Amino acid sequence: MYFVANERNGQEITDPRINLAIETFLLKQLTLDEPILLFYINEPSIIIGRNQNTIEEINTEYVEKNHIHIVRRLSGGGAVYHDFGNLSFCFITKDDGNSFRDFGKFTEPVIQSLHKMGVEGAALIGRNDLVIDGQKFSGNAMYSTNGRMTAHGTIMFDSDVEAVVGALKVRKDKIESKGIKSIRSRVTNIRPYLSDDYQYITTKEFRDKLLLNIFDVDSREEVKEYKLTDEDWKKIEEISNEYYRNWDWNYGKSPKFELVRRHRFPIGSVEFQMNVDKGQIKNIRIYGDFFGLGEISDVEERLTGIKYEPQAIGEVFDKIDIKKYFGNITKEELIHLIY
Repeated sequence: MYFVANERNGQEITDPRINLAIETFLLKQLTLDEPILLFYINEPSIIIGRNQNTIEEINTEYVEKNHIHIVRRLSGGGAVYHDFGNLSFCFITKDDGNSFRDFGKFTEPVIQSLHKMGVEGAALIGRNDLVIDGQKFSGNAMYSTNGRMTAHGTIMFDSDVEAVVGALKVRKDKIESKGIKSIRSRVTNIRPYLSDDYQYITTKEFRDKLLLNIFDVDSREEVKEYKLTDEDWKKIEEISNEYYRNWDWNYGKSPKFELVRRHRFPIGSVEFQMNVDKGQIKNIRIYGDFFGLGEISDVEERLTGIKYEPQAIGEVFDKIDIKKYFGNITKEELIHLIY
């Protein structure tokens, strides 16, 4: 495995619009003979899931007042808050056809490393959360394209929990599905759980120790590393401008919808917003924090222009791979939700 440092001219990058572009470059344009590990620490930002409705996920007033970046990532899942007390990790590798949605495979090295640092109760619970004592400290997501995939997650090391509460709007159905009453009761930093030797380290020092543990070495010099070139940085800037600095990508334009159908399934939330005119679906957008492999716009295009009736909707779903786009959900469940 190779490690890639998000440093340019000796300076570590904390801009999420660049860090996500680095990850995208490593995923789509750099092919090495082994998997890649990337870490980054972002300045205050909200990272939106691929299929989420940005405006409905953020507290706009709080975000604007506190100058928080809003950036949409390539992968599905839910919105997460990043700051200097939060560490992001990314494993980038070939897609072997069996690893997508297998969060255990990619979180295990992180969990084992945390165990070595005293966080003995850290474990993967449910769909994609790392927890300790029933409280979440890490959310994870995946994205696959052209035979390669990234499995990435966050670790709340010493994050500002009040900022998490203030910046994000968490829907009532999500909180109830977790069996809890508030964000504060659901999340935790892991610093208090570290052994005494690590109680006073910084987020960067925590990252460096995690790196050595994952590679099972004693010094940074022993870590196998790929260094980004000037040509790589040129491509990273292009990706950043095309996606992560682009308002249309981060927020997205959409018409005003008349019908909204939403439900939370075991695979995550799914929401259909539609305009129906003279019995036909004229516009439709699909939102949610589910993990899909394909472009959800493919499904939207197939549903646009059909009759707003169960039979026509069912015929569309008969022609697509539902599991690919949504995960483990049935045609009947989707029809019932839409209609």
